[in-house]
Amino acid sequence: MTLDKKTKLFIILGSFFVTNAIVAEFIGAKIFSFENTFNFRKFDINLLGFEHLSFELTCGVLLWPVVFIMTDIINEYYGKKGVRLLSYITAAMIAYAFIMVFLAIKVTPAGWWIGSGSTKQVPDMQNAYSAVFGQGLWIIIGSLVAFLVGQLVDVYVFHFIREKSGEKYLWLRSTGSTLVSQFIDSFVVLFIAFYIGNNWSIKQVLAIGIMNYIYKFSVAIVVTPFLYILHNAIDKYLGLNLAHKMMDEAEKQYE
Repeated sequence: MTLDKKTKLFIILGSFFVTNAIVAEFIGAKIFSFENTFNFRKFDINLLGFEHLSFELTCGVLLWPVVFIMTDIINEYYGKKGVRLLSYITAAMIAYAFIMVFLAIKVTPAGWWIGSGSTKQVPDMQNAYSAVFGQGLWIIIGSLVAFLVGQLVDVYVFHFIREKSGEKYLWLRSTGSTLVSQFIDSFVVLFIAFYIGNNWSIKQVLAIGIMNYIYKFSVAIVVTPFLYILHNAIDKYLGLNLAHKMMDEAEKQYE
């Protein structure tokens, strides 16, 4: 089967988009210290009555900026229909992945396997497996809702900025839409997962959400040059005539 460049590009971008989103969900079980990782002096921030806050983040934040950049690239060339399709597919695949992991946790482990990690200081592999992959139901619901809401907001903010600024200023519509969608994403997931699901106070949700957003805001600015590199590579692959035709067709979807 021979595929045209437009279809091949969509498959490549879509595959990378879905893979990054699913991987981000599962590596998010680990919390890392940003300051210690890069040997920075630990921040000591006080917010809303919570003291000594620092950038201790879920590893999922390592990949979510990539997902939102991919959202903007797909939006640029395939419009809201392309982003919506991939967003719904991704949400379904994330839910499917969690169901499969739940079944994997519940099946009875082989007796020899339970103690097979003892030489690596893991006395019970079943408990370790469950602890790492068995994310709570409210966390799963929160992450899925935040993902879908963030994606849909990103699409419309991206279009709004493009409508006001024209085809120029790719950095503005991409970074601007990411900053708005990431802001919403940061608080929606915490509100559902921890305010509703884990009895956090609203002040705690806001304090942790602000810390997460500061990180995401900074990363969104830092990765902007990579957006241009990817955009130029795609233009070169497609050819300028096809690239501009696709962007015009994507923009017409909002009319």
